[in-house]
Amino acid sequence: MKIVVVGAAGLIGSKTVERLHKKGHSVVPASRSSGVNTVTGEGLAAALKGADVVLDVSNSPSFEDKAAMEFFEKSTRNLLGAEADAGIKHHISLGVVGTEDLQDSGYFRAKLVQEKLIKSGKTPYTIVHATQFFEFIGGIAQAGTVGETVRLSTAYMQPIAADDVADVMAATCLDAPINGTVEIAGPERLRQTEIVEKYLRATGDGRPVEGSKDALYFGVKLNEQSLVPGPRGKISPTTFDQWFKVASVAKG
Repeated sequence: MKIVVVGAAGLIGSKTVERLHKKGHSVVPASRSSGVNTVTGEGLAAALKGADVVLDVSNSPSFEDKAAMEFFEKSTRNLLGAEADAGIKHHISLGVVGTEDLQDSGYFRAKLVQEKLIKSGKTPYTIVHATQFFEFIGGIAQAGTVGETVRLSTAYMQPIAADDVADVMAATCLDAPINGTVEIAGPERLRQTEIVEKYLRATGDGRPVEGSKDALYFGVKLNEQSLVPGPRGKISPTTFDQWFKVASVAKG
């Protein structure tokens, strides 16, 4: 099977490419460095020639509202158009659990536009919604830091290891499209304050963590369920402690 991976140089993309190669599939990494630009459409037709599946795990280079919308809208339109011309059998996109509830954020408004384009396109599709990655917990702490204190929402989170996400993305490439959305999450449901404090203590960071239901998450006020999967969500096996034992952050 020939699979084109858009965003192959990123965290999930690189891990997924590795898994697909090990399974013996032909993988085409599509990125600007390989001469493919989904925003302009440059190189898309050549990259998709003879392919069966397109996996899009690319991300906007900017989280600014206008830039994110421009990226996801142009990139997705160009990608879907090239897929229709190439006869692609399955389009797969990686999204975020809770996207529809996070519309106070311009970034998540752009992600929702991306998903609506996919659903209205001609290519059969699967959208995978993942919870936040363990690898980004440090970024959440940094974003919530005011002075020497980390101020965060007390809403629940159910973070997942990037390796588990890559396992799902690789498996999805080999499955039939469902023309729908699946949710994946880690096995532990904790309040955002709890998981961030656990991360900080594990890394030897002594900053105090304060919680409030009104604290914003990248500009968005959360409810208790904003960042956790629904009852049909698929639960991955890796716990925080298991992830941290092998994570590069644990090695300094």
